[in-house]
Amino acid sequence: MSQLTADTLVIGSGPGGYEAAVRSAQLGMKTVVVERGELGGVCTNVGCIPSKALIAESHRYQSVRQWSSHTASSSFAQAQAFKSAVVSRQAGGVRFLLQNAGVTVVQGEASLLDEHTAVVTREGEEQLISFRHAILATGSRPIELQAVPFGGRVLSSTEALSLTEVPASLIIVGGGYIGVELGQMYAKFGAKVTIVEAGGQVLPGFETGLTAPIVRQLSEDGVTIITEASVLSADQDQKGLTLHYVKHNEQQLIQAQYAIVTVGRRPNTDGSLGLERIGIQTAARGMIVTDEQCRTSIPHIFAIGDITHGPALAHKASYEAKVAAEAIAGKPSAVDYKAIPLVVFSEPELASVGLTEAECRAQGIAVVVGKSSFAINGRALALKAGEGFVKLIAEQGSGIVLGAQIVGAEASTLISELALAIEMGATAEDVAMTIHPHPTLGEVTMEAAGKAAKQM
Repeated sequence: MSQLTADTLVIGSGPGGYEAAVRSAQLGMKTVVVERGELGGVCTNVGCIPSKALIAESHRYQSVRQWSSHTASSSFAQAQAFKSAVVSRQAGGVRFLLQNAGVTVVQGEASLLDEHTAVVTREGEEQLISFRHAILATGSRPIELQAVPFGGRVLSSTEALSLTEVPASLIIVGGGYIGVELGQMYAKFGAKVTIVEAGGQVLPGFETGLTAPIVRQLSEDGVTIITEASVLSADQDQKGLTLHYVKHNEQQLIQAQYAIVTVGRRPNTDGSLGLERIGIQTAARGMIVTDEQCRTSIPHIFAIGDITHGPALAHKASYEAKVAAEAIAGKPSAVDYKAIPLVVFSEPELASVGLTEAECRAQGIAVVVGKSSFAINGRALALKAGEGFVKLIAEQGSGIVLGAQIVGAEASTLISELALAIEMGATAEDVAMTIHPHPTLGEVTMEAAGKAAKQM
């Protein structure tokens, strides 16, 4: 049995894992990263990157079909080819970053044997790795509903991104951000989509004022939304499936070619990883307990990303990765989650950072709110994207920006300016007095900040 030694062992090569490995190596530590699947993890191969590629292609298809005779089938085949090319290029970029940093890559399934040893298994062969420190970045997987298990015509988000043709009809079980993104993407390619959500609204957790423009666009795209519906079971045959659900104590059914279950994700902390064997503390749902430097209950072993508390976001994992690597190197790095943006790549896009108005008031913080619409922005009108607004929340008196929400075109990009404002302690006046180029969507942010500043 061969054996490696490492200052830092990283298990998982997703956005958290590869960032942790690269930063560790940059800080002079001998670093080994273990990956059981494809380099880049779920995000690069079957998550963030391929889904956003297909979403972008669906928008292009919707625009092109207004002017040409392109069919959905030929366009979707091209979209899948484009997606695969993007994934391949991104995965190649991850491999280059690791190699360029001098990180050793080991393929296989890693299991912790004790506090300083892991074994990697691949095709029946085993390799031991002795480490001084470890960073666990094993990510998450789709949650499977007992009532509607994966298989056949019931798909997880992973299989949903690899369909070879556009289904004539599709049921989305779960109206969170993944369900809305995938459902709207397939609707734009021509599928008849129905979203079944157990709660009272799609995109639960966001204010209804923010989600209303998205709900309107979903309706325009032909998407049917059924809320307050609990799924009971699904019957399948060669042609499609029948989903049974209950709403207001009445049993009902829907028929479609496929169902995609998007009810959340489960941390990959079970199975052969070996947390119980070495005594790493976990909490509810298998989440690993960590401190402000991402240390677990075993001080030289760290955990980041979807297996720790907080939103399952790639950029959260990447941020924690750098903190963990720097903590191993003896630096005083620590996490600060006050400015983590949340983004939904719907149409229009939705983004939020910091505190909401309701959260501020619940905490007894006196605030002022500035709001400006895309409907009066020249750039938005030129893009035929006048739907939506920017909402900025600032502390009354000091004017310090505490939070912001955006629904509208390029919200995913625009939110970064407001995340920076929160991070640096900027005031609404600072944002308002920053010269924004004209005509751009960023002017909506400037105007919202100006309205907040005038209330001081």
